[in-house]
Amino acid sequence: MVIGTVKGDLHDIGKNLVAMMLESAGLEVYNLGVDVAPDKFVNEIKAKNANILALSALLTTTMPMMKETVAAVANAGIREKVKILVGGAPVTQSFAMEIGADGYAPDAGSATRLAKSLL
Repeated sequence: MVIGTVKGDLHDIGKNLVAMMLESAGLEVYNLGVDVAPDKFVNEIKAKNANILALSALLTTTMPMMKETVAAVANAGIREKVKILVGGAPVTQSFAMEIGADGYAPDAGSATRLAKSLL
């Protein structure tokens, strides 16, 4: 799977905790870091043949970039093969549904359970 903090956001403590939990659960995780543009997510999904994308945002001002990233995945023609998970302090289940994500997790433990359930 591919994980990263969306463009414009430099926060990564929560994302890194999620990545570590996912790795501990046996998943192969490609952590792209922070301030990741939608096209970089798309390129990495294709390069790694990932089937899960996890997006993080800690700022309400960067949440729209999650929607742009979901759209970029769809525009690249790979949306059907990739499950998209979102999380971060301001993110909610209703926001996840609104932007077309496949799931929302409020913390690292639930993110790990959700990702494993989608495999």
